[in-house]
Amino acid sequence: MKILKNAAIVLSLAGFFAGGTFAQKKKVQPPNIVLIVSDDHSAPFLGSYGYPEIKTPNIDKLAKEGILYRRAYTTAPQCVLSRAAIMTGRNTLDVQMTRFSAPLDRSVTAYPELLRKSGYHTGILGRNFHLDGNRRVPETVDILEKYGLETFKNRVDYLKVTGNRDSIFQQYSEFLDQAPKGKPFFVQVGYSDPHRIFNAKDFEPNPQHISLPKHWPDTKQVREDFAAYLGEIQRLDSDVGRVLDDLGKRGLAENTLVIFIGDNGGALLRGKGTLYNLGLNVPLIIRHPGLIKPGQTSDALVSGIDIAPTLLNVAGVVIPKEITGKSLVPSFQGAYAGHDYIYAVRGAHGQALPYNSADFDLGRTVFNKKYKLIYNAIWQIPYYPVDFATQPFWLDLKQKHAEGKLEEKYDKLLFAERRPMFEIYDEQKDPDEINNLAGKPEIRETEHHLKALLQEWMILNRDYLPLPIEPTQVAP
Repeated sequence: MKILKNAAIVLSLAGFFAGGTFAQKKKVQPPNIVLIVSDDHSAPFLGSYGYPEIKTPNIDKLAKEGILYRRAYTTAPQCVLSRAAIMTGRNTLDVQMTRFSAPLDRSVTAYPELLRKSGYHTGILGRNFHLDGNRRVPETVDILEKYGLETFKNRVDYLKVTGNRDSIFQQYSEFLDQAPKGKPFFVQVGYSDPHRIFNAKDFEPNPQHISLPKHWPDTKQVREDFAAYLGEIQRLDSDVGRVLDDLGKRGLAENTLVIFIGDNGGALLRGKGTLYNLGLNVPLIIRHPGLIKPGQTSDALVSGIDIAPTLLNVAGVVIPKEITGKSLVPSFQGAYAGHDYIYAVRGAHGQALPYNSADFDLGRTVFNKKYKLIYNAIWQIPYYPVDFATQPFWLDLKQKHAEGKLEEKYDKLLFAERRPMFEIYDEQKDPDEINNLAGKPEIRETEHHLKALLQEWMILNRDYLPLPIEPTQVAP
């Protein structure tokens, strides 16, 4: 019976490649969907992604049973901006979500609404989903309530928020218990790990036995902090295991599409808040026993805007024309081209005034598999870390910099008084993005091509930043 069931699902999948959907093949119930979102999670740091000193057996098993995307990137290195794109299938500029504390406007459709209209029981739970604005400032709360800007309670059937690990699982169980029998469901399960503060002491590896990224200074404090970050991921893995085990116990695993994704990169050196790889490249794994050929690894360029159309495609829902992401369903059974170029933005972060580039920075990037262009619109402001400026390892690095004891290459990367307006990196030869090629004669054509692509994208998306190509002469 299991073989016959999976065969029916695979036959339905054929409709996707002919431009069809499950809506045209109603012989089987659309898959349930569980979207698991980790917080501040850069892609290299999972066993299945090849990082050797971390134990993530549950997530690794998910990868073995499904497909792992090595080149998945968020549309911003910050949670609100990135999650807005994931939730809508549209880029951050398009949905006007470049300010960190902004609520998603009610005129912008979130894909759970479309799933709900097509018959799904829908829910969002766990870690704050970040798209209803922020209630930390009383004046902001007054505005949110006065104009009814908190809309997600009307977009899904079940909406609860908690940061407690046990409470997350309780909410997940409650959602499934309440799901109507015979009706497909969608649920987003959000976790706080590996977001700072790092407190997974029982899960931390030995700091001396871990590998640091090559572009980081190797100090005792850096190792200890990074080990604490890896501990958060190992604790997260145990929580993901609870959800996956529960799906099996309920007999739901066979017809449930499970997606694991990070919302943006980790709060690490040159990570979260930056347009470098550690800020944008996140883990993305998808599993469904009947739809996805197991054990696959994809190097296609994937964007956060691709999640919404993928889930709608699988559910048999017509993808609205305003969604600019690409469905990943064609990758489920083999080769997939992905995007030619990925675009991402950096906007305001948190609720503080613009004291430094952690609070407020403006940047754009465009890249393919070979080259990346980063445009720092307020280049005069030096790099300032997001979420760890008071941590011992950073204070130690600052002290070494002040005393002239930090190795020059790290000093230049972390403590330059000003950043370049443009950065270009050869992603194949320089994946750590250390050697800035901008202005080099040998890549002049490449630099202009990338700027032209970014110029087009910014114009089409009504970007408010100055365009990256200026006139050759100023008009009178």
